[in-house]
Amino acid sequence: MQELYFEDFQVGGRFETAGITLTESQIIDYALVHDPQPFHVDKVAAGRSVFGGLIASGFQTMALTFRLFYETGVLRAANLGGAGIHELRWLRPVRPGDTLSAAVEVLEMRPSGSREDRGWIRFGYTARNQDAEPVLTMAIDHLVARRAPAAISV
Repeated sequence: MQELYFEDFQVGGRFETAGITLTESQIIDYALVHDPQPFHVDKVAAGRSVFGGLIASGFQTMALTFRLFYETGVLRAANLGGAGIHELRWLRPVRPGDTLSAAVEVLEMRPSGSREDRGWIRFGYTARNQDAEPVLTMAIDHLVARRAPAAISV
């Protein structure tokens, strides 16, 4: 993929990601470190929970969704970091064996008012499972580098 900078994006632009399948051990390993609630780490307790079985942490789903987008290469050249997450919603549980993919859309853009070398882009993320059911939605504000102005030759 070509290197994209702030000027290369447009509101309404969409990007699709590849998929990633979560295993039971990945779910448990993540949760043991970051979100050790029983329905993430204990199959028996998870079976007795409202979820009826082991589910991935929502934070793991969020992180994987960003990873999938990053791996497209869209942000590689110009990403300067995130500035906030908005409207995060976990819509369905993610279970062992589920394959996640994401669609990401440019929702808003604006050049920085204080730094001419960057702009702000709000991307809307929708993660889906293998049945195309949405499992997560969120909007992330990214700071994105602008292209360097062309050198003026005399």
